[in-house]
Amino acid sequence: MSEKEEVLYAECPSIFYDLEHIHFTNTDKEHTFSMSKRKQLRAMDELEEQEILAQQDPVQVALDYFFAEGMITEILYPVKRGKEATVYCCQAHPSTGAELLAAKIYRPRNHRSFKNDAVYQEGRVITNGQIRRAVQKKSRFGRQMQFEMWVNHEFDVLTALSRAGADIPQPIARTQSAILMEYFGDREKAAPSLGGSELSREQARAVFDSLLNNIELWLAHNYVHGDLSAYNILYWQGQAKIIDFPQAVDPRFNSNALSLLTRDIENVCHSVERYGLIYDGKRIAEQLWHKFRNAQL
Repeated sequence: MSEKEEVLYAECPSIFYDLEHIHFTNTDKEHTFSMSKRKQLRAMDELEEQEILAQQDPVQVALDYFFAEGMITEILYPVKRGKEATVYCCQAHPSTGAELLAAKIYRPRNHRSFKNDAVYQEGRVITNGQIRRAVQKKSRFGRQMQFEMWVNHEFDVLTALSRAGADIPQPIARTQSAILMEYFGDREKAAPSLGGSELSREQARAVFDSLLNNIELWLAHNYVHGDLSAYNILYWQGQAKIIDFPQAVDPRFNSNALSLLTRDIENVCHSVERYGLIYDGKRIAEQLWHKFRNAQL
């Protein structure tokens, strides 16, 4: 800086300060504008992605992974539209060793009609701290994680109980929103529910005994179905097959387990009453619970 410039700076320091301050403020504004612009571009990208997805078949999108991995080759027909999910009958790829497979696509949490989620969530531990906090805050990320955990939970329950020999569909694969599993039925129609089947008294008694054996087996492996009824019990080729396990609870850690077990068994008892078979569901549940608590199963 020359002597003349130094004198000018000394005489008018406020001018130079103001100019420097203005320059800093403008830089801050440019930074803020840049951040705002990036957010706008990000929002536009998300909107464009949503528009693209809206133009696609949501069922095809949900099952795309199973097609890409060569597990299924065709969606044949919808089997069941329930409060939690929609199930489709699919043509299985020969490499799976099956002719048909069932694809269960879950409804997003905000579109489900299932009530009292908290009753079933009790006792489930989220070990990842970030995810746990997001779920507690019910953020967008937290809701998505909770939705995926709901899907993963059913897959894990099906896997464990299938290995234990329960009369349930064997799980094949899963994604964030769908499960591919064993199918009960044929190319024309799905296996009817127990409530929609007509049985002889002897068949009904055999089904009842089979269901109680399954409930006891689940309890021995620390599971209570929690929503068992004649509508998620299928009757196929002379046997009862039980489906829908997303709400299954661990009786070791869920204080509602006994009441859920009692309700499950009372519903099973009610399903065979029309055949003249009368059982005390509450008493049966208490006996099973006593065995469970005393490690006698």
